[in-house]
Amino acid sequence: MRWEKVMGLEVHLQLATQSKIFSSSSTTFGADPNNHTNPLDMALPGTLPVLNHEAVTKAIIFGLGVGAEIGKISRFDRKNYFYPDLPKGYQISQFFEPIVKEGVFDVPMPDGSIFPVRILRAHLEEDAGKSVHDAIPDQTGIDLNRAGTPLLEVVTEPDFRTADQVVAYLKALHALVTYLGISDGNMAEGSMRCDVNLSLRLEGEEEYGIRTELKNINSFRFIERAIYVEAERQQDILESGGEVTQETRLFDPDADETRSMRSKEVANDYRYFPDPDLLPVVVDDTTIERIRAELPELPAVKRARFTDQLGLSQYDASLLTQDRATAEFFEAVSARCNNPKSAANWILGDVSANLNKSGTTLNESPLVAETLADLIIRIDDGTLSSKMAKTVFDALWDGSSDVDEIIEQKGLKQVSDTGALETIVNDLIANNPAQVEQYRAADEGKQKKLIGFFVGQAMKASKGQANPQMLNQLLKEKLS
Repeated sequence: MRWEKVMGLEVHLQLATQSKIFSSSSTTFGADPNNHTNPLDMALPGTLPVLNHEAVTKAIIFGLGVGAEIGKISRFDRKNYFYPDLPKGYQISQFFEPIVKEGVFDVPMPDGSIFPVRILRAHLEEDAGKSVHDAIPDQTGIDLNRAGTPLLEVVTEPDFRTADQVVAYLKALHALVTYLGISDGNMAEGSMRCDVNLSLRLEGEEEYGIRTELKNINSFRFIERAIYVEAERQQDILESGGEVTQETRLFDPDADETRSMRSKEVANDYRYFPDPDLLPVVVDDTTIERIRAELPELPAVKRARFTDQLGLSQYDASLLTQDRATAEFFEAVSARCNNPKSAANWILGDVSANLNKSGTTLNESPLVAETLADLIIRIDDGTLSSKMAKTVFDALWDGSSDVDEIIEQKGLKQVSDTGALETIVNDLIANNPAQVEQYRAADEGKQKKLIGFFVGQAMKASKGQANPQMLNQLLKEKLS
């Protein structure tokens, strides 16, 4: 039997507002427990919510970014459930009339193809607080700093069939929201959290199977692994004649397993009803068009420009546009050195490797776009060989800031003077008559091997500073 995974996603994005969605408390991450709270966050009697205008604006920006329909009239509802970190006993969300309606988000895949994902809706809601199990011995504490933080929940249709598609979508979504500036997308801090609704069915079947929800996974790697683990678990149940239970499960990366968290609720369990304390949100066409006019260049448009105008491959363009900082860094380097392909190679090669090794981001690295561009310029004008350039790059990464100064201090200037190179080549030919005769008597294939001998000797004589292109040309001329 061949089983097909069917998946839909719910992604919670923490919106980058300075205050909470219904109160004036700060949304800054990392404060001591319960420091960013006020009477409304704690659900004290008599408090009333006041909607954060900026949260609505950011939701509209997202909707326009994915080409979705904007709900010109949206409403808030109460979603009733009872957990210690939800002091009101309900969450203010949008159920019947969300701010963002249907749309299609085109996701670039690693092979260069485009995978269209149908967005069902994106709605505003408040986040819950956090239960803390390790602060007080044998007790659970409640931290309400996060309670009321504005969230945009993005819900897709069940369009995903592979873990690769899921990860590609999440990376593209992360790129989009950071480009738009509506969320920092920091998964480690919970700014972007993903729930995966997963079921299995036999290939060729139309009807969906019973699904489970994998809750609050906060890294691309864990999401990919959780999908494989849960699919295997469901397959074992189905092939042994059992039935999958509809429930919410957690992924334990240490044990490499999913664990039951609670039975899966349906809409009726939450007893949704309109929130009587909040008026409908009305958005007119003028507001929508004003926000549309202020949108930055989106990743898809930037990818197309990188391939069409700068001549990059689809693969390189996709990697460079995965986050806004990298794309802007590349554009600054490319504009200064006028060599987009070399700029892309350095950024996706040495720069990326050093960032991974040091565990830093591009904004935290000592390298600036101007100095990397100057390094590429010195390669292109023949001052540096590729090997010498690596030495200069290492010095730049260690904090040096002037390419020409590094070249001067380390004596790295490439020898491109024809006269100097000709002297080296003449000496080599005079001192190696046997190899010269072998070269002249050899066929083209053997000549390529013998030329390597002469190049090696010439580089040794020049202490590695001879221009290899000019050296090869001179050697071929003299040896022939």
